[in-house]
Amino acid sequence: MTNEIENFKYVVSSKHRWLDLHLRETLRYRDLIFLFVKRDFTTHYKQTILGPLWAIIQPLLTTVVFTIVFGNMAKLTTADVAGDFEIPGFLFYMSGCICWSFFSATVQATSNTFLANQGTMGKVYYPRLVAPIATACSQFVSFAIQFAMFFCLWLIVLARGGSSIRVSPVLLLIPLEILHIMVLSIGCGIIISSVTTKYRDLAKLVGFGLQLWQYGSPIAYGLQLVPDRAMNWYLLNPVTIIITTFRYAVFGFGYFNTAYYLLSWGVSLLIFFVGLVLFSKIERTFMDTI
Repeated sequence: MTNEIENFKYVVSSKHRWLDLHLRETLRYRDLIFLFVKRDFTTHYKQTILGPLWAIIQPLLTTVVFTIVFGNMAKLTTADVAGDFEIPGFLFYMSGCICWSFFSATVQATSNTFLANQGTMGKVYYPRLVAPIATACSQFVSFAIQFAMFFCLWLIVLARGGSSIRVSPVLLLIPLEILHIMVLSIGCGIIISSVTTKYRDLAKLVGFGLQLWQYGSPIAYGLQLVPDRAMNWYLLNPVTIIITTFRYAVFGFGYFNTAYYLLSWGVSLLIFFVGLVLFSKIERTFMDTI
């Protein structure tokens, strides 16, 4: 029997080590990831009149609402650091909105990994990690469209002058922050997806939890609004550092603390690792409990 198994190129078995992620195997299924991304993106905008334009319209409308409500009516500060800086409110709110939209959409989509793919997972074998990776990539496509729109507006403001925005080497932080968002959102999403295979009630709390998380992050206001006595606790929120660092990169000034930045990455990587461990454990038996 052993000799027969050795003749096969790939062997599918239910026996795995406690942390067997099949990373090499997942890489071999990159064509399947591309097909899943194409499927998700097509399905999301199928039978809509405006199609992918919704990826632009949604953050635009959200930014307009934030500008009117939090900027013009509530007069909340848009400053992350003390000083006399001129930032167009529209760009300030849009920078936070597109980052948060990418994060929350990825969390919600990946948190539904097992439920959304139980049809294919129950019939065809492929590395289960393919599903959340494809989901995150499909959300990244929408974010790329939104970021292109934001970048065009950023260039217009920069060309017109009259603001404190400047080009600096910290622009190189943008790809790192995009990766940071993906790591944190995938980690949170697969933890939720692993738990909701047995406890469905948690799925109903995801949207509410994300809404509270949004108000606990500096998206509709600047960091200067947070009282000094609460600042240390507030900065432990990894999304806070993601948003402020992203603004620091695109505007050329703002809040950046190396210690909290590294701590945020550490928390995000820890959440991602815990998610992978749970995902690896649940994927073996989820068809029996889902």
